[in-house]
Amino acid sequence: MSTFKRFEDIESWQTGRKLRRLIYSSTRKPAFAADRDLVSQIRRAAQSITSNIAEGFDRGGNKEFAQFLCISKGSVAEVKDQLYTAIDEGYIDQAEFDAAYALAESVTHQIGGLLRYLHQTELRGPKFKTSAQISKREIATFGTLNSEP
Repeated sequence: MSTFKRFEDIESWQTGRKLRRLIYSSTRKPAFAADRDLVSQIRRAAQSITSNIAEGFDRGGNKEFAQFLCISKGSVAEVKDQLYTAIDEGYIDQAEFDAAYALAESVTHQIGGLLRYLHQTELRGPKFKTSAQISKREIATFGTLNSEP
């Protein structure tokens, strides 16, 4: 697995973004849009998928990243459940349901793979650099490593 430099490089974020765009498009249809509670809930859940991947990545540590990925994965499940409500109420057709559900399944699998990687890797993220790994520039910026108050 390659090193990510930006959260936008993460495949699960990219797929989550596609899912979010599909959800927003579907919820603009007049019949769907009239159900404001469901529209609000499914949009928030779809937004949560990518937002939690981005926030977790920028936390700088694997444990926090994994925690946010789990939240993101839960949001995917929430979207999947709400898709059932949307099809049951006739807001979307079977083709729309299938397309959105397939994207949701892809995001779930991608997040699962990333979680497995994070649990197995020796790398712990830039937040947990040892003093030997901290650059001279970082020391100049943040002060000495062992400064006493």
